[in-house]
Amino acid sequence: MCGRFFVTSSPEIFREAYGYAEQPNFPARHNVAPTQPVAVVTAEHGRRRFVLMRWGFLPAWVKDPDDFPLVINARIETAAEKPSFRNALRYRRCVLLADGFYEWRRGGPRGQAPYAIRRADGRPMALAGLWETWSSRDGSEIDTAAIVTCDANGLLAGIHERMPAILSPEGVDHWLDLREVDAGAASALCRPAPEEWLDLAPASRRVNDVRNDDSGLLRPDEDAPAPPQPERKTEAQGSLF
Repeated sequence: MCGRFFVTSSPEIFREAYGYAEQPNFPARHNVAPTQPVAVVTAEHGRRRFVLMRWGFLPAWVKDPDDFPLVINARIETAAEKPSFRNALRYRRCVLLADGFYEWRRGGPRGQAPYAIRRADGRPMALAGLWETWSSRDGSEIDTAAIVTCDANGLLAGIHERMPAILSPEGVDHWLDLREVDAGAASALCRPAPEEWLDLAPASRRVNDVRNDDSGLLRPDEDAPAPPQPERKTEAQGSLF
């Protein structure tokens, strides 16, 4: 899964990477948490847009959000079948602006030292997402989003069995192409990222508290454990990117 991520590149770098017309100015965020506003890129009528959305997906058919669980991730293996996601997978795909994400070792206590996962080349990390506009009875609307997840690659498998679906630049083009790329083809883009794409390093336990948001969260504590060794896959995995 993906429950926290960080956005540290400048607005200009993201704008150049994704090609939207808007010129937003936003600060670095080192501890983005569910229910907070997140920046996403959408494509509508062939034009890319920068949009702020709530991290926590609400299907349009939900009557009372208080009766619906907080949904921050969408499993790509079942997204085309789930009533919550199947329309979004076809018509409302997005990319969340990020430079990396945090993950905690599965089975360990939440207080255990987390790990920060970034792209090895320093480029923005394109997280595949789905979005939906939810309308209340009084007519107000809110755009909501979820991060798409897939099986973990060998690098992350020692920590958790899931990871965000990370798109290549070409994958971003296809993911956002709602006219030519159907749900099945889009789903095929969401595969475990090649291990050489990523760096994994211990981060500070202070990231466990959403009130902490500073660059020190990306530095390990003095007693941080060494990163786990990558797991060997029993079958060779080809790259779709």
